[in-house]
Amino acid sequence: MTGNAKRWRATTMVSGKPVARVTVALLIATSLAPVAWAAVPGSATARIDPRTLAFVGTVDERFMSFQIGFSHLTGGETWKSYDDLAKGAAENGGFAAIREERKPTDLANARLRTLTRALGPLYIRYSGTTANSVYFHDSAAPLPGKPPAGFTVALTRAAWKGAVDFAKAVDAKILTSFANSDGVRDGAHAWSPRMAAPWLAYNRAIGGQIYAAELFNEPNAPEPPRIPKGHTAEEFARDFAAFRSFMAQAAPGVKVAGPGNAMMGVPIASIDAVSPEQYAAATPAAKFDIVSYHFYPALAERCAPPGSPAGISVDKALDEGWLARPDKPIARFKALRDKHAPGAPIWITETGGAACGGLRWQPTFLDAFRFLDTHARSARQGVDAMFTHALISGSNGVIDEKTFQPNASYWGAVLWRRLMGTRVLDAGPIAPGLHLYAHCQRGKPGGVALLAINLESAPASVDVGGPADVYALTSPELQSKAVLHNGRALALRSDDTLPAMAPVRVKGGRVTLAPTSIAYIALPDVRNRNCLARAL
Repeated sequence: MTGNAKRWRATTMVSGKPVARVTVALLIATSLAPVAWAAVPGSATARIDPRTLAFVGTVDERFMSFQIGFSHLTGGETWKSYDDLAKGAAENGGFAAIREERKPTDLANARLRTLTRALGPLYIRYSGTTANSVYFHDSAAPLPGKPPAGFTVALTRAAWKGAVDFAKAVDAKILTSFANSDGVRDGAHAWSPRMAAPWLAYNRAIGGQIYAAELFNEPNAPEPPRIPKGHTAEEFARDFAAFRSFMAQAAPGVKVAGPGNAMMGVPIASIDAVSPEQYAAATPAAKFDIVSYHFYPALAERCAPPGSPAGISVDKALDEGWLARPDKPIARFKALRDKHAPGAPIWITETGGAACGGLRWQPTFLDAFRFLDTHARSARQGVDAMFTHALISGSNGVIDEKTFQPNASYWGAVLWRRLMGTRVLDAGPIAPGLHLYAHCQRGKPGGVALLAINLESAPASVDVGGPADVYALTSPELQSKAVLHNGRALALRSDDTLPAMAPVRVKGGRVTLAPTSIAYIALPDVRNRNCLARAL
């Protein structure tokens, strides 16, 4: 699409105050292609023809998925709440000062199950740092005083059965990883199925099903005392071959994912020492059924000052560069997949606002923009499934782990599940300030669902050429958990069921977007040929 650029300076409201934002450009088209969108000259209006949007690709039915960290099953160390975090804790007290003990979570909680079921079908990843040194207590007897040498936490039969039961109750398939600590190492310090074998045997005995497995969590990320120096490419290749051979015999139907590198949107020397390409190229060559990796765009302020190169400050929360950080790793892993595992799906098996326990503002509406934009741009670029860390976990979770009440991004996730189908369409290039994404509408053959994200403090509009059902999300304050749906506050009913989220019907074809707002625009009757009689 050709055109010239119109520039303006915008502000956004953070904590009730205007914060200057970067100059942004709106592309004004000189001609309108029917398969893309374009700005209407002289206004912040996008025009799109939903009938002719081109097909891009498909995503997994369980594309939007979540992680429940192993510490929720076993108890153990987790990131300290921002409410309890002393200023400069990391600098003054080191790693221990930003961590705290957690008790196991009650996954049988009815409210938690109700909220999670509304996000299904989904995958749940039971993993995280804690999983790397977990001891499976394969006995009905009480736990010993402490885990055996080489382990830091213990997983009981009851806890794993609770995890399996939770997955079944919410229509989830399980992805997990296995211990990698000294407790499972043999005399040559190679990985052995010492813990994996009894755990999988018990899982079979209770009728549990594991859909996919990773050898362990983040082989390139040192985790004293679990993996003090990280894992070399040669060690990974050796251990992955042993793991693959074991799984072929013990659980032949389980898909094996890897390499599972931790990737950041900022340079971090400790995790950049071994690249995913080195893991994939080492011998014996790893065979990945699923190509997996983790991505965090920055470090949370527990581990890096917000204004530092590795951190992110709240005034950058809606910046284009920040939102675009997932793009380079996606391209990198597509190339890795094409070379080493052609045709394999790409899964981002852990992601979120920031490593080190999440952003301070992650539970608020301000982070819903990143949360949904990351999903939409990843789907359009060929990611098959992505797992947000976390379903429940401190400031990371879309559900508050103490109250099991929805955080702000939860409501956007529910609407994604209800409206965005598995077939991704081309809504045109991402324009600064107004991001548009399109999928076939779930459950509506021929229908199209748009996700429109207005990052600016001025209204915008989208001309869709005909009637539309609009689900608009706003907040009276960006750094608030409060979310309004079409102007009405969202909250659970007294019986913990979700409120009605009915759309507003717009007949004229032009949908107005409030400043700094998110809207799903459903177009069930447009009869897009790429969405007719197709799996949605």
